[in-house]
Amino acid sequence: MANPIWIMTSAFDQLNLDQTVEKAIEIGVQGLDLCVFRKDGTRDDFVATHLDYENFGSEEAKQLLEKFNGAQLRLSIGAFENLIGGDPVQRIKNQNHLLRLIRMAYLLGGDENDVKVGTFVGYNHELGNQDGGFEKNLLEYQRIFTPIIRYAADLGVTVLYENCPMEGWRSSGHFGTFNNLTGVLAARKIMYDLIPEKNHGEIYDPSHDVWQHTDPVEVIKNTDMDRLKRIHVKSTRNLPDPFWGNMYPMHQIPADWAKKAGIPSSQNPWDRHHYEATLPGFGLGDSMDWRAFVNILKERGFSGPFEIENEAVLSKQTGKMGAIVQGCKAAVQNLAPLLYELTDEGWVYPMQEYKPLKEMDRKDIPLKTMDDL
Repeated sequence: MANPIWIMTSAFDQLNLDQTVEKAIEIGVQGLDLCVFRKDGTRDDFVATHLDYENFGSEEAKQLLEKFNGAQLRLSIGAFENLIGGDPVQRIKNQNHLLRLIRMAYLLGGDENDVKVGTFVGYNHELGNQDGGFEKNLLEYQRIFTPIIRYAADLGVTVLYENCPMEGWRSSGHFGTFNNLTGVLAARKIMYDLIPEKNHGEIYDPSHDVWQHTDPVEVIKNTDMDRLKRIHVKSTRNLPDPFWGNMYPMHQIPADWAKKAGIPSSQNPWDRHHYEATLPGFGLGDSMDWRAFVNILKERGFSGPFEIENEAVLSKQTGKMGAIVQGCKAAVQNLAPLLYELTDEGWVYPMQEYKPLKEMDRKDIPLKTMDDL
């Protein structure tokens, strides 16, 4: 079985859904992971809202499935926020939004159509700053997510966590840059013991481990493969730093101190670790062996989509649609020889393996909130 290549739609926040589908066809991918962030959310980095979640029912689900089948594309949905920490008001809104997405996934067929719901877990620093803070965050995750995962299970929906530590979620005046519990494999493995239901797993992005100087091949060797459902295609070019080192983040210090000492200092919350976001095969070097990574995934039987998450300096961060599309095309071409058999047309996805989404006619169900659970 050939792994399909998808695109995460955060790269196309400038476009509406129909325009994004057109770009997916042009680029030559087999699916879209639709970003459905809160319109009133607090994030402003790489977010998009490509579905009207406030007015989504059975009829809208039916139309969406027809649209994607017409384009020969598969789909998932997601929004990535802090669900166990941060501002308490925003925290509850994020939790309720996840419940909304789970309902939407159910209407789209859920696991029957491989429509998963992507999310972060986040981190609670009030607990984290206490003695035993990591353990307390895991227990807070268990408290909040147990009813969420059971609700999803009742609807036949799987929830997936991405492994980004979200290093820029706090001011660069703070020492730590670990702001999302799922940012390390150890936490993810404990989470599946704390909530043993089978309908939650992970979206693994190797770039987040690369800039933490962790080999993604070794991570996959130790991953519970029945939990791994998606791979994010995003790479990293690590940059050596003789001043701050590569184990700890760069910090915010007075500008006159930095100037007098002749050293760099953090200019914004994301300017902490020394790397550049790249796409495989597009413009910049890559501190990762994609062939070895794909090979270990194949050896371990991974059959899910490879989703291009375009945050690249030379592509998405230019703000130019031409460069965004170009970067996605380059990533497809870079992956194709690793994923597909050689044909007269070259290394291409075998369209005979494409399966249309099942047409669902599910009755609408009422929206749930955390208070209902």
